[in-house]
Amino acid sequence: MAEIPSTGSQPERTCIGCRKKGPRSQLLRLVAEGSGSTAVLVDERRRMAGRGAWLHPSQSCLALAIKRRAFGRALKGAAGTTAVEHWIMSGPNVDAAPVAATPTVQT
Repeated sequence: MAEIPSTGSQPERTCIGCRKKGPRSQLLRLVAEGSGSTAVLVDERRRMAGRGAWLHPSQSCLALAIKRRAFGRALKGAAGTTAVEHWIMSGPNVDAAPVAATPTVQT
């Protein structure tokens, strides 16, 4: 039986653009703005309420997600990707910038 590669104890998420799995720390969490708006926001701290979608922080995955209309399916009708596009375009290393994991304190 073939072994499945593991990322240790870190949860894996699936990118809505390329559909590849990766560690949560390497993907952006996206949420719908709420209150009737169709805007998609980047949840940098990964703490915003509501259903989240995950995307690699690269222009290629963003383009695939837009082409596949993945935002509307993953976030129930959300389609305004301006904030996500701005966040990805303004990143320091556009195609390979991993997202720094925020430590979680459990009490």
